Amino acid sequence: MARTWLSIRVELVSGHGADLWPRPGRVFAAARSHSFAQFATAIDLAFGRWDLAHLHLFTLSDGARVSPLDWWDGEAPDGTVDGHATKLSRLQAGEQFAYVFDMGDDWAHLCTVAEKRIDPLDELGEAPDRPVPYWGWGSLPDQYARRWDGDDGGSPMPKRPARGLSDLPPILPWWGEHRRG
Repeated sequence: MARTWLSIRVELVSGHGADLWPRPGRVFAAARSHSFAQFATAIDLAFGRWDLAHLHLFTLSDGARVSPLDWWDGEAPDGTVDGHATKLSRLQAGEQFAYVFDMGDDWAHLCTVAEKRIDPLDELGEAPDRPVPYWGWGSLPDQYARRWDGDDGGSPMPKRPARGLSDLPPILPWWGEHRRG
């Protein structure tokens, strides 16, 4: 397969009221025939989002906006084009654009199209049917800024077990009250 796919770097800039530094990121392989809606799903999954029932919006370098129009109930920003129908072939080498997930918490990302196209067989070993990450870095914040199960934003953090991993069942040799091995 030839070098026909895009390589798109996506950095998480801010969200939930905080700017992130260093910025966590992922690099995606995407065919020019993939839609912006498919790319949005790939970004959301790669950045650890589990509640996907939120609006999202791409803002391209020319000011064009792309989002699934059926999600907006007729209230999409003026001039927005449908993310299901709009293909990544619209992007140019070196172009930078923004992606925002969840219009309340505003998880904002800077996306940069690489100057050179890639061969998915070289990078991934296959040509997947959707955009996929193939490189990444950084700690990903929880979508709702929760630090543990049951975090309500005001309660103190649970205490760590006194003896390391003693609270775990002894499935692995280094887990549990009575370590094996």
